[in-house]
Amino acid sequence: MSDEEIDYSDIPPLTDDFFEGAILRIPTTQAHNLVEIDPDVMSWFKAQGTEYKQLINNVLRRYIENGEDTKLA
Repeated sequence: MSDEEIDYSDIPPLTDDFFEGAILRIPTTQAHNLVEIDPDVMSWFKAQGTEYKQLINNVLRRYIENGEDTKLA
């Protein structure tokens, strides 16, 4: 059966109320890797190209290898 042949008429539309009550569930194997990055920082990395995730990892690795003080002020 193709996508065009599927009858969705009995499925109610997703409303704002639905999304307000929705809960994002992330598999445990992925949840331990989550890091919050400020939107402006993420935008800068994304502007560097499609390999921005690898670039973020490389920047962090270089920071560690250079022995920078990792304590926050």
